[in-house]
Amino acid sequence: MGVKDTVAARYMRQNEVFADAFNFLLYHGRQVIAPDNLTELDTREIEVPYGGKDGAKQPIQRTRDVMKSVTAMTDWQRAYMILAAENQSSVNLAMPVKNLVYDALQYTRQVELAVESHKRSGDYKGADDEEFLSGFMRSDRLLPVVTLVILFNSQEWDGPVTLHEMFDCQDQNVLAFVPDYKINLIVPSALNEEELGRFHSTLREVLSFIKYSDSAEKLEAMANSEMGNHTLGRKEIDVLNYCIGVDFKMEGNGERVTMCKAAQQLEERGRLKMLVANVKSLMRTMGWTAEHAMDALDISDSDRQTVSSQL
Repeated sequence: MGVKDTVAARYMRQNEVFADAFNFLLYHGRQVIAPDNLTELDTREIEVPYGGKDGAKQPIQRTRDVMKSVTAMTDWQRAYMILAAENQSSVNLAMPVKNLVYDALQYTRQVELAVESHKRSGDYKGADDEEFLSGFMRSDRLLPVVTLVILFNSQEWDGPVTLHEMFDCQDQNVLAFVPDYKINLIVPSALNEEELGRFHSTLREVLSFIKYSDSAEKLEAMANSEMGNHTLGRKEIDVLNYCIGVDFKMEGNGERVTMCKAAQQLEERGRLKMLVANVKSLMRTMGWTAEHAMDALDISDSDRQTVSSQL
C-alpha cells in the first residue's frame, strides 16, 4: 500500500467517517449506522488454492483497506452486515475483479467458520446427508458484504464499473449466463451539492475540497459559506496533502486548520500554478528566459522565487 492509500485508510478507519460513508451509500445520508455499533475486523483475507497438498501452491494473503462489522436498525429490523472500504488515490482499471475476489473470500471465510463451529459443538446429529457432507446447515445464514470504493482524487472514474464491461465478448446470449459484479463508488467529481450535503462528518469537507481543488470560484464560495468555520484535523489534512498534492499549513498547535484558511491556501496554490503555466508558455512560444517572461507578466518579487522553483 502506497503512502496515499495509507493516509486515506487511516482517515477512513475512524468510525464516524466510516459510518458516514456507508450511510450515504446505503441510506441516502440517513443516520442509520451508528459509529458506536461498528467493530473493526481483520482486513487480511487468506486464499488457499484447491488441488491437495501436492498440487496446491502457497496460500495467498490479500489485504483490504478497512473492514468493519455493524449492527444497524432498519425499519424496526436488526441488520447485521460486513462493510469494507477500498480507498483509491487513482482509478484502478481492474477494480470489479479485485472487489469480487475480496467479497468471495469473505463469504468463503463465513462458510468455513460455520463448518468449524458445527464440528466443535458436535451438533451434526440429526443433520441430513446434504448438511453433513457440506458442513453447512440449512439454518445457517451468511452476513451480506458491502464493499465501497472511494476515489480520493479529483478525476472522473473512467474505468470499468462492472465485470461485464471488462469482457471482450459482449454477446448478450453468453453474458446472460455470466453473473455480473458491480462496484459501489464514491467519486468526488461526480457528486452534486445536494449529495455532498448528505455527509455529516468531515468527509463532506474532504470530498468538497477534492472536487473543487482546481476551481478558485468554488473554493471562495466554500470559504464564505457556513463550512468556512468548520475545522479539519491532522488526518483530514494528511489525506488532502498527499492525495491532491497540496501543502496545507496547520494553525495554532499544529493540529487543526479552518476550512476558510484551507480554501484560501488552495486558492493561492492555484494562482501560483497559473503563473507558472503562463511563464512556461512564454518561454516555449517566445524563446524567452524565465526572467524575461516574468518581467513581461509583471510578476511580483515575492512570487518570483516560488515560480522559479517550479519551472
